[in-house]
Amino acid sequence: MSDANLLEAAVRTEFGKGAARRTRRAGNVPAVLYGHATDPQHLALDAQAFAAILRQHGTNAVLNLVIDGKEHLALTKSVVVHPIRRYIEHADLLVIKKGERVTADVHVTLVGEPAAGTLVTQDATTISIEADAMKLPDSIEVSIEGAEAGTQINAGDITLPAGVALIVDPETLIVNIIAAPASAEETEAAAEAAAEGEAAADAESAE
Repeated sequence: MSDANLLEAAVRTEFGKGAARRTRRAGNVPAVLYGHATDPQHLALDAQAFAAILRQHGTNAVLNLVIDGKEHLALTKSVVVHPIRRYIEHADLLVIKKGERVTADVHVTLVGEPAAGTLVTQDATTISIEADAMKLPDSIEVSIEGAEAGTQINAGDITLPAGVALIVDPETLIVNIIAAPASAEETEAAAEAAAEGEAAADAESAE
């Protein structure tokens, strides 16, 4: 097994909120490893090493776990981060095998600039895909370069990497581009211009 994303994992023997807090105080992340008809294993991962892997490879990172001297491949399925203090509270990991296809939610990243005077709304920040567990993309890029108002991009419109299949409904709206609403200053200026135009027209009529 490659040393990439190698992570030592200790088996946890106590459970509950108090045990989880003690695990985090010790600098570890409580995690559960499940899948392939095996009993779930409760683990403790080094918080700094795990966070470094997630920063480099994203939330669908494949881990080379070492548990009691044995090596296991695992996919990071979910990560719970404290909303304020931003430390990792818990992680769910899935046992995988090389060559196995898995489903995962992958982030959608918008690239490029739309046409002037438009407003971009991203209705979905992730899409569900199926791919080789060892080749999951970190993110999917969607170009909005030069997109005009009225442009809608659905999941089925996105070009996926080779070997990646779409799982979500192809009609799922991802990006909606509309005309940018006028600001209060622009609206006021337009009203003043219209009023001036009317006044000028009235003056010409009077003459």
